[in-house]
Amino acid sequence: MLILALITLLLHGALTGLFYTFSMSVMPGLNAIEPAQAEEAMRSINRKILNPWLYLVFLGSPIAALVAGFLAPAPASLWFFAAAGVNFVGSFLVTVAINVPMNNALLAGNMTFKDYSPRWTAFNTLRTVACAAGLVLVGVGLTGL
Repeated sequence: MLILALITLLLHGALTGLFYTFSMSVMPGLNAIEPAQAEEAMRSINRKILNPWLYLVFLGSPIAALVAGFLAPAPASLWFFAAAGVNFVGSFLVTVAINVPMNNALLAGNMTFKDYSPRWTAFNTLRTVACAAGLVLVGVGLTGL
């Protein structure tokens, strides 16, 4: 159980770091260059980020927390379930409902970078906060093992 809990912590940390990096450096960096260049760079990033490592962290975080919740003793199990829920709503659902459709619109040329960047970054920051909260919840769950 401890190994699973540590893997869950690692996955949440990696996802938090990924989202944090985009909000704090990638998007400000893209905002500092010409919009056409930023659009092309973001299109390239959006194509390349879709890889097994992303899926492992993105899907693995809430799944690992959920499994840890089922296997952990009470009250630690509640913290892992809470982490799974926060991650699912704040990361997975926001990504599927907002960030991915915006990525697709940018890729298709249906959205300018000027319109894309502020909204995408705001929702990405929300994902960052949700993942950080999940990370803390997993950490609290670890203390109950």
